[in-house]
Amino acid sequence: MGGDKLKILFASSEVAPLSKTGGLADVSGSLPKAIKSLGHDVRVVTPFYKMAKKMAKSTKKVINRLNVPVSDRQVPASVEMTQLDGSVPVYLIKKDSYFSRDELYTTRQGDYKDNAERFVFFSRAILEMLKHIDFKPDIIHCNDWQTGLIPAYLKILYSNQNGFQDIKSIFTIHNLGYQGIFWALDMHLTNLPWDIFTMDGIEFYGNISFLKAGLVYADTLTTVSKGYSKEIQTQEYGLGMEGILQKRQKDLYGIVNGADYDHWSPENDPYIVASYDKTNLENKTKCKLDLLQEFGLKAKPTTPIIGLISRLADQKGFDILAESMNDLMKMDLIFILLGTGDQKYQELFTNISDKYPKKTGIRMAFDNALAHKIEAGSDMYLMPSKYEPCGLNQIYSLKYGSIPIVRATGGLDDTITDIHADPRRGNGFKFSEYTSKALISTVKRAIEYYAHKEAWAQLVWKAMAIEFSWEKSAREYLKLYQETIKKRSLTLVS
Repeated sequence: MGGDKLKILFASSEVAPLSKTGGLADVSGSLPKAIKSLGHDVRVVTPFYKMAKKMAKSTKKVINRLNVPVSDRQVPASVEMTQLDGSVPVYLIKKDSYFSRDELYTTRQGDYKDNAERFVFFSRAILEMLKHIDFKPDIIHCNDWQTGLIPAYLKILYSNQNGFQDIKSIFTIHNLGYQGIFWALDMHLTNLPWDIFTMDGIEFYGNISFLKAGLVYADTLTTVSKGYSKEIQTQEYGLGMEGILQKRQKDLYGIVNGADYDHWSPENDPYIVASYDKTNLENKTKCKLDLLQEFGLKAKPTTPIIGLISRLADQKGFDILAESMNDLMKMDLIFILLGTGDQKYQELFTNISDKYPKKTGIRMAFDNALAHKIEAGSDMYLMPSKYEPCGLNQIYSLKYGSIPIVRATGGLDDTITDIHADPRRGNGFKFSEYTSKALISTVKRAIEYYAHKEAWAQLVWKAMAIEFSWEKSAREYLKLYQETIKKRSLTLVS
């Protein structure tokens, strides 16, 4: 099956640049391109959101009418197609009543109330689509809870249908914190039998979990760093799923995300005021001055700027950051924040901006161009996460010579080595304790190190020389695809 050239269908609920709320979109927009460049037939499938309609340069209709079983109904839809960067085909599942909305999953008032139905529909639509197109994948690569039902459907509803018997599934956990939990009475929407509504099936504390369906029924499980693959098997980080992950540990792999340097490199970044590389850092100073101007701030060129682009949430460390701000503001630094999220943090950091107008630049928004300016104009980049499956911004920051200050968790721990702990390999600053005290002392260490110009220049040069290309990660996924195809039928977790 498949020969040397594999056929992979990459299923994701968001794909940059078509749609995005977080890192999943970046992975879904980059990994398939890297796999295709290695000579394989990879295609992506995602909902045709309102956002995607604006971003897709052109589309063509490939299925005029697709009837999708949801509960006792046949829901009509259609399928269109576009391409990622002119190379990777993308199937767009079109059903405006589900997907033509301002946001992907949620509003300020909370999650869309029909999210269970929307992503039951999306998962079934993908499999029904395969009956109508000339593409039979060896592997369906599913991502996060929104596609978690696909492995269950393949094992239970489609296992005896022509063309589906040999399709294997991989399920990638990008963030275990999002579990797709819905009340048990939504079970009828799935058309799955009630006998899988058990602890060993998709039941989770009296509810159904789409994420758990992926964990139980996929042939292979991956997550986005080796550190996180171990952490999620513990009670502290497993969020109730540690039991099933321990049972499936032989099928669980950690593959660190790569960086798409076509979009995130100071050498070719269209959003920054001046291009630079590790041999020409004068232009980074121009980017720093441009960033200060963007926020109407004045500072000496020697004053360090600490940048942060993030969703404002407990997971990202905003509770300990909030506790640290008054102490950080006593240091000689400028703090720049871009992001949106929990209302309490939006209000809190708006107040901090009012309190320290000359030392902070805070913008509550999603702004891709400004995100690039922050990466280029910052001297340091802060990620104090409570947990972080992989993290991409610390990888981008290395390439931009903006030295990461991170908490030692998940992918942050895998990718950043503390310069004081290991002067030869060190590429940033790291703390382990999840406290404001540890955060403050680590920022202080970084500021003190920054004062030594020669040592700092060497650290920046070393950071910018590090490569986290997608090709390496893509080769690891390909090896896993090939091993998964060879697997015999999965013995379901008992």
